[in-house]
Amino acid sequence: MPYSDPLFPSSTSSAAAAEEDYSTTSVGRDSSGSLYAASPASSSYFSDRYGTPLSGECSPCTMSPWHQSFPIGFMNAGADSGWSLTSIPGGPEDSGATCLIGSLVREEGHIYSLAAAGPLLYTGSDSKNIRVWKNQKEHAAFKSSSGLVKAIIIIAGGDRILTGHQDGKIRIWRVLPKEPAAYKRVGTLPRLKDFLRCSLKPSNYVEIGRRRSALWIRHCDAVSCLSFSEEQGLLYSGSWDRTFKVWRIADSKCLESVVAHDDAVNSVAAAAFDGLVFTGSADGTVKVWRRELQGKGTKHKPLQTLLKQDTAVTALVISPSAAVIYSGSSDGLINFWEWDRQLSHGGVLRGHKLAVLCLAAAGSLVLSGSADKTICVWRREGLAHSCLSVLTGHSGPVKCLAIEEEESGGSGAGNHGAGPQHPQSGSGAAARFIVYSGSLDKSVKVWRVSDQSPEALLRGPQHMPR
Repeated sequence: MPYSDPLFPSSTSSAAAAEEDYSTTSVGRDSSGSLYAASPASSSYFSDRYGTPLSGECSPCTMSPWHQSFPIGFMNAGADSGWSLTSIPGGPEDSGATCLIGSLVREEGHIYSLAAAGPLLYTGSDSKNIRVWKNQKEHAAFKSSSGLVKAIIIIAGGDRILTGHQDGKIRIWRVLPKEPAAYKRVGTLPRLKDFLRCSLKPSNYVEIGRRRSALWIRHCDAVSCLSFSEEQGLLYSGSWDRTFKVWRIADSKCLESVVAHDDAVNSVAAAAFDGLVFTGSADGTVKVWRRELQGKGTKHKPLQTLLKQDTAVTALVISPSAAVIYSGSSDGLINFWEWDRQLSHGGVLRGHKLAVLCLAAAGSLVLSGSADKTICVWRREGLAHSCLSVLTGHSGPVKCLAIEEEESGGSGAGNHGAGPQHPQSGSGAAARFIVYSGSLDKSVKVWRVSDQSPEALLRGPQHMPR
């Protein structure tokens, strides 16, 4: 089952494209179907094993203080005036428990991408706007002339923001030194001069369909995902055109284009170990690639295929605290592999009724957002995973997640004053994180999430190693 956005076609209007450096041509994806349909295996799992599904009102965590659910009308209060922050009255913001602490609502478009760095949150939507929030208050905004914002990453210590768009372009933004609330577009990938130089050689054109060709240095369909290798200074972009491309950020050059899959590339993740890159696709596979530096360029060679299934792979994430790779699929399942065990398959996490659309990881936690409108919080303990809580409150599919470790200096999201709140040795104190979830209900919700287990009776389903 392929990845596809139900509301937007892959083509880009010629009028909007004319405002950019050059025009692009979009191509259709090979397969069809709704991403949000539940697979029979997924929908029957909980009724067979647990009796009730782990989401929404039927969740065993519903009555827990870890579970926060509020009326949608309450969440959307103030939406008429644009973006608004709704604080939760009486919420347990200082208790350390997992809770919902705010909601940012905007009627301008569905939220497709998020990125967080310290007190700043960047949100991308189908309105073409990128909005910047600081401590949950609107800080700045900038807009591209075309292209739904499908991916956002922050590099160079927050100095540059890169955005991937529906029109196949990657845009580079920089905050102005003298105006911290002003952002300027400083480039587009590929650069216009590289595009023109490359177009002069027939050998630089590759076939993208019947009687159609395009330059290898540009994506000819939506840029669906971005990942950055800080050690090498390389940007990876995945696209619905079935390729991932490698860009050297220092000079904005495209070093390599890899035809990676038989269908859309939905996720790419550059690992911080052994020069590995992971890609997930609508063709149902997760592939591993090894980066080799060749002179001033790169060469990525296929290493192995971790997963091959009938349902689309929709999301990938690598745990920063352990070399564990997680993949989410349109059947609602999460598979994972452990690098320390030669990328052996560690198991499957089952917590969603519908497609897993996004993943995020920090510390010992992994979070999964789904088309079933919920977010599952998983904790890894050795070789076992447990579902600590299920977060509900969105009225639409959860499309994107961002997570930051909460820092001391006061209650509420966005306090980044005195460093991370690491548990003291032997104290049993919980690590706390600020989680942002973006949804097709046009809202961003802000959660405080703890890695501390709730009471045993309220614990979700467990995965134990075989």
